[in-house]
Amino acid sequence: MSTLPTDSPQMLEQREAAIVISAIPRIRRRRRRYPHRWFALLAIMLICFGYLMPFLWMISTSLKTVDKTTSFPPQLIPHPAVPMNYWSAISSPKADFPLYTRNTLLIAALSVLGTTLSSAVVAYGFAKIRFKGRGFLFVLMLSTMMIPFPVMMLPLFIVFRFIGDHTPLQMLGTFKPLWLPAWFGSAFSIFLLRQFFLTIPDDLSEAARIDGCTEWGIFWRIMLPLSRPALAVVALFSFMWAWNNFLGPLLYLQRPQQYTLALGLQAFQSAQGGTDWNLLMAASMLVMLPVILLFFVAQKTFIQGIATTGLK
Repeated sequence: MSTLPTDSPQMLEQREAAIVISAIPRIRRRRRRYPHRWFALLAIMLICFGYLMPFLWMISTSLKTVDKTTSFPPQLIPHPAVPMNYWSAISSPKADFPLYTRNTLLIAALSVLGTTLSSAVVAYGFAKIRFKGRGFLFVLMLSTMMIPFPVMMLPLFIVFRFIGDHTPLQMLGTFKPLWLPAWFGSAFSIFLLRQFFLTIPDDLSEAARIDGCTEWGIFWRIMLPLSRPALAVVALFSFMWAWNNFLGPLLYLQRPQQYTLALGLQAFQSAQGGTDWNLLMAASMLVMLPVILLFFVAQKTFIQGIATTGLK
């Protein structure tokens, strides 16, 4: 009787079939062990649909005609679809969206750069430098996260007006109040980066000090290159906050030529006389698009930074 070689294709197929057959009882036992996982998946799908529904409704409304936006019963799938609503919103003479985009990008870029650098410096001090009162200062810094921005609006306005009245540096009516505070750190970003810095072994810093490296050199040459995922998370959060900020520009800006996209949308809605919901939703979709694209481009780095932050 002939025998098959051990490395023949037939023998490999038989082994794979045997492995699959032997795994079937384990899969069945796992299904019996977790009988409620389908309910959990169904609940997750319902929650995701609840979050996606406003977004889908915005897309649907942006492609409708004006009369279809308020029709009853409402239509989720627009018929007929009008993609020209997006061009009508961009080219509308009642709102200069290219100018608003340029203003918003300038403020967002300065805010991202300031928040990332200043927060990283402070977080390195809290994580790697031992000094008296470090714990108290860290708790005091974290307590500022509980103060909402509307509570700080009036004090900040008074401070910026005082600076403009008593120094040559004009603050109100400029972009400075919108990006300058970012260069003094963010409590949430400092906490996030501190937790990441704690995961980096102290042996690297000690070895660098033995070689004569200064604290600034350790921070710049060792800590920052190893912290790229966490820095990406901080930069993304800072960009989203600056991009969607509405109260800050409403409080400090005084001329329509200085408006950001958040203020521009409000001005666009007011300038229409009666709200054209299709054009307003089209403009809102265009405002959201850069943030969505940025998240998908940096998704891998973003998830890596969130997953590794706080693990020690």
